[in-house]
Amino acid sequence: MTTRNATAAVIGAGDFIGAAIARKFAAEGFAVFAGRRNGDKLAPLIADIEKAGGKAFGRSLDARKEEDITAFLQEADREAPLEVCIFNIGANVNFPILDTTERVFRKVWEMACYSGFLAGREAARLMVPRGKGCIFFTGATASMRGGVGYAAFAAAKAGLRAVAQSAARELGPRNIHVAHLVIDSGVDTAWVRERIKAREGAEALATLDPGRLMRPEAVAESYWALYQQPRDAWSSEIEIRPFAEKW
Repeated sequence: MTTRNATAAVIGAGDFIGAAIARKFAAEGFAVFAGRRNGDKLAPLIADIEKAGGKAFGRSLDARKEEDITAFLQEADREAPLEVCIFNIGANVNFPILDTTERVFRKVWEMACYSGFLAGREAARLMVPRGKGCIFFTGATASMRGGVGYAAFAAAKAGLRAVAQSAARELGPRNIHVAHLVIDSGVDTAWVRERIKAREGAEALATLDPGRLMRPEAVAESYWALYQQPRDAWSSEIEIRPFAEKW
């Protein structure tokens, strides 16, 4: 492993996609700062990265709080220059519109859109003076269209996509690569598997088509590919889905 004088921050470092992203960038020599609501849950991830020879730090943060995001990214930048910031908070909930309360709609927007704006802005404030950096946002099918029961989630994810587009146009000329990654499928997580089991039964889960769900590690590889793009061929948005996904 070649150690870099650079930090990668993962905001929304959950047990699956976020953890896979953290492992990938740590394996490539970045000091990784992983943040999630309950930072105690990051202990196994940090231990795995360190066991593999990498450097990682886990922190608790509420990404909806400006002061938490600012402190988290500034701490990462003090460890080594912040070169990559990946916003990976989901807030995927399904409520019929008649049952979607004001509180639910506002909270989902705060988690999946507003906190993304905060993360992007604070990362940019650290990167722009150096004229270098990458800011990536995790999107979903809901970023592109609203489905039944997803008014809150789609509104938030579409808003995040708009934030990413505006930031890409503004920061690209300043050598900051901003991109939005649309995950257009289910990801192989415990939560998704439980939903499949509840809707389709245990047999469906036992005979799951290998092309139906995306591995978290594949998402991490997509982010690494984005990071490696030459600046004369940057993507501002990419869509990824399993080979068997209908779209």
